[in-house]
Amino acid sequence: MRGVGELGGFGGFDRYVDSYVALGDSFTEGLNDELPDGSYRGWADRLAEILAAERPGLRYANLALRGKLLDEIVTEQLPVAMDIRPDLVTLCAGGNDIIVPGADVDAVAARFEDAVARLRAAGINVLIFTGPDTKQMSVMSILRGKVAIYNAHLWAIADRHGARVVDLWAMDPLHDLRAWSDDRLHFTPEGHHRIALRAAEVLGVPTQGDWREPWPEDGEHTNWISLRRSDLEWTRMHLLPWIRRHLRGESMGDGLAPKRPELAPLRDITQAR
Repeated sequence: MRGVGELGGFGGFDRYVDSYVALGDSFTEGLNDELPDGSYRGWADRLAEILAAERPGLRYANLALRGKLLDEIVTEQLPVAMDIRPDLVTLCAGGNDIIVPGADVDAVAARFEDAVARLRAAGINVLIFTGPDTKQMSVMSILRGKVAIYNAHLWAIADRHGARVVDLWAMDPLHDLRAWSDDRLHFTPEGHHRIALRAAEVLGVPTQGDWREPWPEDGEHTNWISLRRSDLEWTRMHLLPWIRRHLRGESMGDGLAPKRPELAPLRDITQAR
């Protein structure tokens, strides 16, 4: 098994990963993988920790911010990554765009491709993520077709530009509802943990766990009436407020700043928690 940096065939590059910048929205910020101080850890922090186990001097920045649309990520976060020129960038964006009714998935994918092309032209290794399969998610399953189309674009983009892909759609453990928070939009800590392990595997980095590990047997059985009540509560608590924010041009990230805006040694970040 390869160690960090031995990324032969990664877009034609073979270099050590001493610096890593994460770009994206709430998924990459780490909601809802909450730390005791109220901040969020998430799969990107967890991946950085795995990378740092191989390269103790790893420097890491996470510019992701909840609620960000693709154009905002490209305008606000991408230029910072281009200036830093790290060895590795993870980019997950477009999910908030395609769930909007009437969104042009093809147009979103074209803008995403431009971002990937810019990073690759700068000699930066890029890791991207497909959207997860929402088949098992009541109500959210209506988005399954749009997510599948966007995912097809992402695979083609990766092929054209030499990026690597973490295929969340194909991760069977994420099909279990226990991987998802109550808002049905973000992952639980265990979900984030498994995604980090999968990302490390795609990079060829050794890990201490296996993302394929089966979930424990679930003795709870939810009946149809309970599920429908849950759907109504979720719509009231999460879906309708999201729609209202979108119509007002507001975002969950308004007034907030990225949690790790500067490239810094991971040990400095973890000690500061």
